[in-house]
Amino acid sequence: MQPLELDGAVLLAPVRVPAGTLPKGRRLDAAGAAALIDAARAGGIARAVRLAWPDPDDLHEDEAAERLALAAGGGGIELKPPRQSRLDLAAAWDGVVRVRAGALHRVNAIDPLEVFTLYQGQSVARGQVVCSVKVAPHLVPGRAVDAGVAIAREEGPLVEVRPFRPMEVGAIAAEEAITPDAIERFEAGARAKVEALGSTFSGTIAVPDGDPARARAGARAALIMLTLERRLPVVLVGGVSAGDPLSPFIAALASLGGAMVRRGVPAHPGSMIWLARLNDTQILGLPQCGMFTMATAADLVLPRLLTGEILTAESLADLGHGGLLSRDMRFRFPAYARDLASPSGEA
Repeated sequence: MQPLELDGAVLLAPVRVPAGTLPKGRRLDAAGAAALIDAARAGGIARAVRLAWPDPDDLHEDEAAERLALAAGGGGIELKPPRQSRLDLAAAWDGVVRVRAGALHRVNAIDPLEVFTLYQGQSVARGQVVCSVKVAPHLVPGRAVDAGVAIAREEGPLVEVRPFRPMEVGAIAAEEAITPDAIERFEAGARAKVEALGSTFSGTIAVPDGDPARARAGARAALIMLTLERRLPVVLVGGVSAGDPLSPFIAALASLGGAMVRRGVPAHPGSMIWLARLNDTQILGLPQCGMFTMATAADLVLPRLLTGEILTAESLADLGHGGLLSRDMRFRFPAYARDLASPSGEA
């Protein structure tokens, strides 16, 4: 046998030759074929060599994975060098992973394509691997790869990383009795979270809600200042329950034309967080001011707000997958929240 006859064949198992080991999956070129033949002639190969020759439509596993990876990755994605026939896609910046799960499922339903990611909505750091792509066989029908690429391009990208954007964030504390110590704790917790994500915290407006009329007027004035005059893109609110439609704050929000986007989210702890909108401002609230010092579902929502994503009731529905936020799930949170306490009596 001449080296030319083996040119382009793919090894299905590793082969030891005097110069080292030819790994499985290697596509033989003239030099590799010559080394293999020389070793065989010298009696240096103890077992049968398993080889595959590609059909005209076949792609080598590395080429197949690269084509699929290039189609799968969107903004904020950097392609890493191949490693064991796998291509990793890493975050190009700090931000939040966006996964189009439906399209991802359709790609993975094609034998033998494999694309696997982190959770949708997970906070990541620059350089962190967010997705990997590979195929199982060493030779893959090109039509299968083309089908996966078509889905990724038409419905994707399958995965992207939205960067945190520097924003100014304000806060409103609205509880019946707000002490200076409570305000200080609320503000410290909110500030730490906002600044950890690259934004600026501008302070807290306290609105005691003991007297309904005064509380409604105070909440209305605070909302006007932060959303209509200063036009802050994100406002945090503590001490307002989404389950209380008679809350003075809710009445003040409605009087200005604002509305609830979502009352509660499918995640625990923190299922009673709420999201509202007033003009161009997204308002994230928790029923107790003290919860801003703890790790809750709000720590999956706030990072998305600080990428500039406009959240809807439908987009928050994806929190349900992986929404049991026990300590085992803290990896989904930004680094600032991974060691915080959970609300009393919650997981």
